[in-house]
Amino acid sequence: MTHTVGVLGATGAVGQRFVQLIERTPAFEIGAVTASPDSVGKRYHEAAKWRLDTEIPEAVGELTVRETAPEALPDDLDLLFSSLPSSVAANVESALCEAGYVVSSNSSNDRLAPDVPLTIPEINPEHLGLIEVQREERGWDGALVKNPNCSTITMVPTLSALTQFGVESVQVSTLQAVSGAGYSGVTSMEIIDNAVPHIGGEEDKMETESRKLLGSFDGGELTRLDADVAASCNRIPTLDGHLENVFVSLADDPTAAEVREAMANVPSGDLPSSPETLVHVFGEDAPERPQPRMDRNRGGGMTVSAGGVTATETGVKYNCLAHNTIRGAAGASLLNGELLATEGWI
Repeated sequence: MTHTVGVLGATGAVGQRFVQLIERTPAFEIGAVTASPDSVGKRYHEAAKWRLDTEIPEAVGELTVRETAPEALPDDLDLLFSSLPSSVAANVESALCEAGYVVSSNSSNDRLAPDVPLTIPEINPEHLGLIEVQREERGWDGALVKNPNCSTITMVPTLSALTQFGVESVQVSTLQAVSGAGYSGVTSMEIIDNAVPHIGGEEDKMETESRKLLGSFDGGELTRLDADVAASCNRIPTLDGHLENVFVSLADDPTAAEVREAMANVPSGDLPSSPETLVHVFGEDAPERPQPRMDRNRGGGMTVSAGGVTATETGVKYNCLAHNTIRGAAGASLLNGELLATEGWI
């Protein structure tokens, strides 16, 4: 069955990724696009400064850009994908859910709300059960589901493999691509020949979202993972692909080989956009991998890569990488949308 969907904030960097990825999956077809007021009324191909490596899909390019409001959207949309700025999404998404729409959102607002599922389908699909709690508490006919921050989603699939060894604490330092800041987020004079050792709000997102994602849900309430997480987030002049250096303290004492095996065995999903392999693990003969330019597009940009796995006195250290606008943003919301469809929520 093909579901008709809308893309909110379709002219931005992540919105364009949504359009690109949705056109490749048989699960959905785009029936509406929205954007800021200066784009409303234009054809999508006129409003979007398309900067991806493909042409704008012809059918989508002819759609008229709509206002991002319940009254401006068709009633027959089964699902909405949101890439709105969080300052806008905080009010708009709630209004849409109240009006009966189901929203799979990449926006950062409400990710930590106790009744909002924050999900990676391969890691914690059972957290969708929070939708029942959400509808009861908020009186919505619709629903709001979130995917995590792009830096969080790079680390958590690898970290999920280590929970069997008793994760006690995590320290992570990121090297994040400029596309994570959007088209106008970092000026060329600021980032060329430079690195910026601070990304506002990013560290807190990694420290809190990862514990929610790896927490347990008992059908009524979610309990976060009982582990300390500390993050240092840095912007570097790569275009796409977030690289992270992770240090984990463990209760057990696994070997590097056992950690590599555990990561390689994290199962991928069976959704239309699932990669064949969720975590690609480089062996001890390739300590210089992963690298953004060489590995960000693995699995169509949906696979997380890991390498440099080394046992330490307290646990393990390793590097991980993911494409930040595909697996880390639009692709993550797309997978959540496919999970919602598969589980019968739309």
